[in-house]
Amino acid sequence: MPTPPLPLTPPEEEKLRGRLSGFKGGYDEGYLRGRLAILNGRSEEVFPVRNIHVMYVASGKGYPYSPLDDAVLCALQKLTAQVTITDVRQNLVELAAAQRPDLVLVLDGMDLPLEQIDALRTSGIRTAIWLTDDPYYTDFTVKIVAHYDFVFTLERNCIDFYRGLGCPEVHYLPFAAHLEHYRPTTTRSSVNREVSFIGSAYWNRVNFFREILPDLMNYNTVINGIWWDRLPEAPLYGDRIEIGKWMSPQETSVAYSGSKIVINLHRSHIDEVVNNNTLSIPAVSPNPRTFEIAATGTLQLVDARDDMGSFYKPDEEIVTFASPQEMMDKIRYYLTHEEERRAIALRAFERTLKDHTYAKRIHQMLTVIYG
Repeated sequence: MPTPPLPLTPPEEEKLRGRLSGFKGGYDEGYLRGRLAILNGRSEEVFPVRNIHVMYVASGKGYPYSPLDDAVLCALQKLTAQVTITDVRQNLVELAAAQRPDLVLVLDGMDLPLEQIDALRTSGIRTAIWLTDDPYYTDFTVKIVAHYDFVFTLERNCIDFYRGLGCPEVHYLPFAAHLEHYRPTTTRSSVNREVSFIGSAYWNRVNFFREILPDLMNYNTVINGIWWDRLPEAPLYGDRIEIGKWMSPQETSVAYSGSKIVINLHRSHIDEVVNNNTLSIPAVSPNPRTFEIAATGTLQLVDARDDMGSFYKPDEEIVTFASPQEMMDKIRYYLTHEEERRAIALRAFERTLKDHTYAKRIHQMLTVIYG
């Protein structure tokens, strides 16, 4: 009769538990990245190429606007016969006279002389502007929107506001995910975090995180972005709270994809330091990071906004919270419910590929303008 095995010592039991946990973690991670790779390999929706010439006027502001320029330009080049690239520092009237575009599309447009837009319209060229920061700079946009044939805003609450200024063609068109920049890491990631937040330290974010910071930092949490020296406790956490760095889209994408949970906390529409929204128009629409996080195949926890459900199904494709404590409760829950976390992340990724790409948005824009 074989001798029964001796009972494990406490150190041996701990080692075995560690091995089994490691095996399960590796399996879960491998399964998620394998599924993401399959979804990522599917062919994209094909949109018609329009026989038009678009002059694209970049913001001219550099980073962080330049990645938006890249995204819009890439989509335009796929969906139109010809694109001429310029920026707000150039003489658009002279360039248009030489190139004769059918449409001049301006991103942001804050620094563009309005007399140039007026001259383009007088010459018979259609003009459109895609505003980048609504409603936070409406003190400035209020002065420029009426000069364009078409106004596209990423904030639903600005539609009636701009129409009230005499703009007949105002359309709701949020940004999207540029899949050249934001995509899941489908091999072993160089980043391994439980929780990430990437964004500037607007005061509403500082006050939000201060309330739950010790609890949040009990997990493998990293916060990146500029102005985090506003947070008095930041030095206590060393390089886990990075101060003063703009991360490139590629760096951001890797960090998102290497995190089990990514927090998305919108900036407030009321901020005396950085907002120019004297009318205090409230923001109800998702920010661009909503789509970019979802495109990297991770679970997103986002503060609830009224129009979020138009883009992702709450608790199926995205998880919302209404307070710091609710956010912490959901972090604890989803870090211990891997299958649910993974399923939501996969559904969000699939929805983004289907509905929230720049090709889709530019197709929608051109359909509004040309039918």
